Amino acid sequence: MTEHQTTGSRRGGKGWAQRATAKDVAALAGVSPQTVSRVANDLDNVLPQTRNRVLDAMKRLGYAPNAAARSLRAGRSTTIGLVAHHLSRTGEANIIEAVCTTARAHGYDIALANAPSGSADDLNRTMVRARQGVAGLVVLGLETAEVGDLRFPVNLPLVIADSRLLSLPSVGFDQAGGARLAVGHLLDGGARTVTMIAGPATSIQSQQRVTGWREALQSAGRATPEPLWGDWSPASGYRLGQMIADDSHVHAVFVANDEMASGVLRALHEAGRNIPRDVAVVGFDDISAEYLWPPLSSIHQDFRAIGHGLVSTLVEQIEQHADAGVLSPSRSTVIAPKLVVRASSTA
Repeated sequence: MTEHQTTGSRRGGKGWAQRATAKDVAALAGVSPQTVSRVANDLDNVLPQTRNRVLDAMKRLGYAPNAAARSLRAGRSTTIGLVAHHLSRTGEANIIEAVCTTARAHGYDIALANAPSGSADDLNRTMVRARQGVAGLVVLGLETAEVGDLRFPVNLPLVIADSRLLSLPSVGFDQAGGARLAVGHLLDGGARTVTMIAGPATSIQSQQRVTGWREALQSAGRATPEPLWGDWSPASGYRLGQMIADDSHVHAVFVANDEMASGVLRALHEAGRNIPRDVAVVGFDDISAEYLWPPLSSIHQDFRAIGHGLVSTLVEQIEQHADAGVLSPSRSTVIAPKLVVRASSTA
């Protein structure tokens, strides 16, 4: 019996509702199977009227989109590999939690592989191990690795958490754009220039935030001091905060993450500098920033949206790879920044 004949027999029988395929839904809705996959994975690049048409077709056919269940029936893996670094950092932990939750909703398990040093060699070795027996791969932790030195698996669905990698499926945050928002806010508040406390000079994220800070100052025609390099920790923020607390020329500070900003706030308090009257402060990440004193203005990173986007993009890759035997063209998502203004930067 041919596949066409099999499908025809389902259409007239009770089993049709349980065995409809993405191609059946696509035919009924008048769209491509790729569009059905995007709707099934709750991706946002589908017109509302098209989405409604696909959802209606799914309902009429009783189509239950579960890529993992289809993979299991076909003898394929229902595990997603996750390569990560900086497991103890709050932002990465939030992304990993969202990856696990979203994968579970799609019927997949997660196999976590840690790349302790985050170097290109370490990541390459970890990716070789992590790709064994998985349906696809999510890669985090490229912060200190040179992209040109990385060797990503071929013929395996994957997605990267890095907005630099536009040639690969990726989901990332507009780091430089967030920095520009922070600096613009401080300049609009009357600052002549903005001092920056950056993360490690070896960190790509830190470099991108420094780039955005510098671009914002230069476009406004303001003096651009040298950035002060920290290590993302509250202790380094405190140490650098002590350095600027005694400088009467410093009236606005952009700190590259909220953990360092907590140390900066303490140092300024101890030096008797009023925040924000004497020194306005903006952080980055928006992790419990409202509970600092004063509540910290910060660039909000939607870590859960990143995790959700990573898995949704990967599942789309997995489905298309299973259906067509080839990987679809790369699709990159860059999540826009949002400034949350609190008492640390405005009176």
